[in-house]
Parts: sequence; structure tokens; C-alpha cells
Amino acid sequence: MMEQINGQSLKEMLRSGMNNLKNHSAQIDALNVFPVPDGDTGTNMTLTFTNGVKAALDVNEDHVGHILKALSRGLLMGARGNSGVITSQIFRGIYQALEENETMDAMQLAHALVNGSRVAYRAVMRPVEGTILTVVREAADYTYAYTVTEEVKDCTAVMAKMVEEANASLERTPELLPVLAEVGVVDSGGKGLCTILEGFLLAMEGKPVVAQEIQANEQAAQTKVDNDGEGEYGFCTEFILHLSETGKKNFSEEGFRDELASIGNSLVCVQDDDLVKVHVHTLEPYTALKMGRRQGKFVKIKVENMQQQHDHIVELEEAKELEKEIETPQKKAEHKTYAIITVAPGAGIDEMFKEYRADVVIGGGQTMNPSTEDFVSAVNQLNADHIFILPNNSNIVLAAQQAKDVCEGQDIHVLPAKTIPQGLSACIMFNPDADLDTNLSEMQEAIDHVKSGEVTYAIKDTTYEGRAIKKGEYMGIYGKTIATSVPDCMEASKKLLDTMLDDDSELVTLIYGKDATEEQANELANYIEENSDAEVEIHEGKQPVYPFIIGVE
Repeated sequence: MMEQINGQSLKEMLRSGMNNLKNHSAQIDALNVFPVPDGDTGTNMTLTFTNGVKAALDVNEDHVGHILKALSRGLLMGARGNSGVITSQIFRGIYQALEENETMDAMQLAHALVNGSRVAYRAVMRPVEGTILTVVREAADYTYAYTVTEEVKDCTAVMAKMVEEANASLERTPELLPVLAEVGVVDSGGKGLCTILEGFLLAMEGKPVVAQEIQANEQAAQTKVDNDGEGEYGFCTEFILHLSETGKKNFSEEGFRDELASIGNSLVCVQDDDLVKVHVHTLEPYTALKMGRRQGKFVKIKVENMQQQHDHIVELEEAKELEKEIETPQKKAEHKTYAIITVAPGAGIDEMFKEYRADVVIGGGQTMNPSTEDFVSAVNQLNADHIFILPNNSNIVLAAQQAKDVCEGQDIHVLPAKTIPQGLSACIMFNPDADLDTNLSEMQEAIDHVKSGEVTYAIKDTTYEGRAIKKGEYMGIYGKTIATSVPDCMEASKKLLDTMLDDDSELVTLIYGKDATEEQANELANYIEENSDAEVEIHEGKQPVYPFIIGVE
């Protein structure tokens, strides 16, 4: 019987929850409703929770409130994706309920879980039932009622009830969200929360979860190469970091190794005083480099495609840019009235945004959601009276809004651009000589009036909105609808255009990625001109995963 949870017990629970989430990250990714390669709920929640737990484990105190404070802050800054942000808010609520507590008893634990649910709901403007929010609310409410009614004194019993009710609520999510039922999955964010809670319970029962070697046959959520049956972790990524004085004090070899393990295998991480040598096989070399960037200055970077040693090194350009960025000390920008922060998944799209007056372009988007800290860092680079943030992905909006809340004293406006075409259109409408209200109105209008489409491939067999989709087929996605799914990329692109184009279409922006060619883009441009009166602009976006991104105005 565990009548009290102290600081050490809490740390064991957090470590066990983190490891359990890491071990099941790929399965959670696979619950994504859209069968796209970047369905990344498990990845986002793992990176978010790992960031928070690392901060909590670094607290050299046995005080529950102080540990939870560090956890809450770490989660807040590391939050990625909507699921990550909501997770951070759940534990923010738990911290607020226990911030004065050196230990906690069963009733305090039950109350904290309820408060976590309430805070998370308040953080979301339009909560959707059948998601992680439903799971935490129902589970916390039932657990609290059980604890009060039965006068439960055992913290383990409270957590066991929480796990039981959370899993029961998770199984009901398809009843609340029909799309889950159609695809045959439960909510991925809710599953991630259940996985964390199960890790907590196992630690309380004396069976803490340990991190497992990531299995090579698991489907990665953020695949950046075609899955052709060859090795899953196809990119040998190596770098040497030089730690700052502060970095030397705070760097945890074990913690950094665990973080890297969430995206790869064949992992070596060795620290020698102020130098850290890293070797990892991963499908996400850029993510590994971003992880390294947070720890210090790059001395050396090497990324090799192990499947095609003779080809150009994938993402080398990004690595070089990243190295340059790290080695060049950032200076506070000159004062200006407006500044724009945006998100782009490819070097070509990055340049497009910069041409349209974006001040800071955060790498990521479809293939890696930026964290709240990434946005905060971008804000800190700027010196402007008004800052606009364009997330360009529905899964990034909450992280951007959370960054706005963190950056107190800054006038930040998050414009809810959910696609690259929407973000580009907003940037085009920005007028540096106009007043704030005019810019906000015209940029929002631009977002509302652009149609967005994407072409990518399916990573699994499924059924969505009555349409049978086969693994490997190319999908044309229009908004939240899969407009077509066929074996040929060009056929999918043309059928998507047929859906998007109408008599009012005036301009089509065609952005081709790493897996498409200029010749294919020109073929589509000819198709558009033959079938509509719209003008066509072609851009090389260099984005992974999505051969074509299309905007119609």
C-alpha cells in the first residue's frame, strides 16, 4: 500500500511513463486517421514528455511540488503538436494543484488529476470530444468519485482506477468521433495518455518500465524516404558537439541518449568533458541535428544515406545551414514595426517565405512539428512592435498559441494558417505600411480564400469516408478530405486538381518536392492551363514526403 507519493517515487513514475511512451511511440503513430507518412502523435508526445521528464529528473530535491514545477516547464517549452500541447496542459494543471506539496496522498492525487483535466480543457478554444481531452476528463472524474466514495487511502489504487477508466474512455472514442470508427482506430492522443498512466502505475507496483531497443520493423511516422523494404534507419548521422559552460553543468549523457533513441537505433553517445560524440541511424537526420543544436555548438556534422552511398547526402543542405546558424552568434534584429514568423518543411519553401517578407522561418511542419520553445526562440530573435506567427499546419497552431502566452510583454498574433498555400497567401497580403487591424483582416481574408491540396502516399491499408485506400497508393488530399487514391502520382495530382479547380480559379501555385521533378511540375501546369483559365506559378519547394503542394486562389 502506498499512502504517500514522495519526490523519489514521483521521479520513478515519470521515468517509467516516459519509457512506456517511447516503447509504444510507433504504435501510437500508426493510429493516425489519415494514412500519411507524417502521422506523428506518438512522436510528438514522446518528444514533449521526454523534455519534461528530463527537466524533472534534474531537480535535486525530494519535493513533489518542485519536481512537478520543473516537469510542467519542460513540457510547456518542449510541447510539439496539438497532442503535445494538451499533454503539457494536463500536467500543468496537476502541478498547480500540488505546487505546495512535499508529498501527496490518494485524495490529493485524485484532485490533481481532475485539475489537470480542467486546465487542459480551458487551454483549447473549441474542445473536440473523442480525443485525449475526453479520456482525461472522464477518467479523472470517475477516479475522483471513486476515491471520495470509497474513502481510498492507497495511491496505487487511485492510479489503477485512473488507468482502468482512461482505457475504457479510450475504447469509447470511436463512438464520439465517427471517423475513428470508420478507420477502425481509437484516438491516438488518448492512447498516448493511457500509455503514460500505465507507466506510472507499473512503477508504483514496483515494476517500472525500461526503455526498449526500437524495433527496425516498426513503421516510423515521419518517414523521409520511400519504404522499399530496405533498412528502416537508413541515414547514418554523426556529429560532435562542443558544450558551453552552462551546457556542461546541465548535460545528461543518459537523457540525451534516451531522446535520440526515440528516433533511431545503433546509437552511441559519449561525453568527454565539453565534447559530445553522437552516432545514430535514423530516418530523421534533421531531427537528430535539432536535438543536438539545443545542447551546444557543432564541431562536425556528417549525414550519409546508407542505402545509396553514391547519391547526394539527404538533408546535407539543411545540416550545413544548421551548422552555419549555430556557429554564427545571433544578434537582436533591428527594430521594426512588424515581423513575421512562419514554418516551412523544405529549403525551397523557406526561400519563398523569405521572399514574401518572412523574418524567421522555422524548419519543420508536416515532417517535424516545431516545439513551443522553437517559437519562443524565434520571437527572441526579433525586435518588433507586432509579431505575426503563421503555423501552416493544423497540428502546430496550439504550440504557436502557447508560445504567445509564454512571451509576455510581446504583441504576438497567431494567424491560423493550416497549410503552406494559406501561409504564403497571408504573407503576400501583408503590407508593412498598413496599420495592425488592416493587416490582420487582410491576412486572415487571404487565409480564408485559398484552397489547399497535397499529394502524398499511403503508409497502410485503410478505409476513409467510404474510400478504400491501399498502402503505397498516392493520395490527393483536399483540406480534410482524401479526394483520390490511385497507384500513380501524376494521376493522383491531376484528379486532385480536377477537384480543386472551378470557374472562379485565377491562380494556381504548384510547389514540387524532393520526390517530384520539374518536368512533372510542367506537365501538371500544362494540364491546368488546358482545363482552366487559371495562371500557374511553379516553385521548387524541396519538401519531403509530399511530391506536390497546391494552392488555388
